[in-house]
Amino acid sequence: MRVLMPLPDHDFDVTEVAVPWRVLTDAGHEVIFVTERAGTRPAADPRLLTGVLFGQLGAADEPKRFYEQLTEAPEFSDTAAWADVDVTAYDGLLLPGGHAPGMRQYLGSAELRRQVARFWALGRPVGAICHGVLVLARTQDPATGRGVLTDRRTTCLPKYMERVAYLTTAWRLGRYYRTYPAYVEDEVRAALGDPEAQFERGRRELTRRGTASDDTHAFVVQDGAYLSARWPGDAYLFARRYLELLRSASGA
Repeated sequence: MRVLMPLPDHDFDVTEVAVPWRVLTDAGHEVIFVTERAGTRPAADPRLLTGVLFGQLGAADEPKRFYEQLTEAPEFSDTAAWADVDVTAYDGLLLPGGHAPGMRQYLGSAELRRQVARFWALGRPVGAICHGVLVLARTQDPATGRGVLTDRRTTCLPKYMERVAYLTTAWRLGRYYRTYPAYVEDEVRAALGDPEAQFERGRRELTRRGTASDDTHAFVVQDGAYLSARWPGDAYLFARRYLELLRSASGA
């Protein structure tokens, strides 16, 4: 099966891209990367590879290895333009996150949202993690004019996580952890018809991450063919549950 993954030119989250790519490709699926302009070779947020602050807060070793493998894969350089993609040719859509300034190219693209709306209307598996949920929160169904998340249960980057990361690092990195003036959770909740019933924050976590062998600290929300997750710590569980969605959609 073929899964579409849009990316900005730079600053996406290492783990939220590399882990799903590795899990899906290991299962025999094809991940196709699309950028704003065809032929762009995207790049992850470099701070997550070297350590955000004093070598800490970056990606874990295994996702960094996966990312290194990804950068050597031909599909990572052979990108199409997201405006030119025929979304009906794909079986799934994945919307990764990231918080650094370069993410605004992707999170704020009206053209990308139009493509996402077309794919959403197909009823095929859609996964979004962390800031990636913002793309859906900003996407409207052209047939109804309503937001695609209006009636959906979802999670996203919780406000407490975004606030703690910002307050911990602002003295050195400024607004590195504040992509927009509004918190991600606030914008996502505003897109829901009944935020109190539909938004799920999960158990409070700040440092403990799910891994390839232990999902204890990870959290995802599934609502039909839509799957959402909060942060890089959920990436392994998110990838495995998305793989299950693909298999269910194919009848396998």
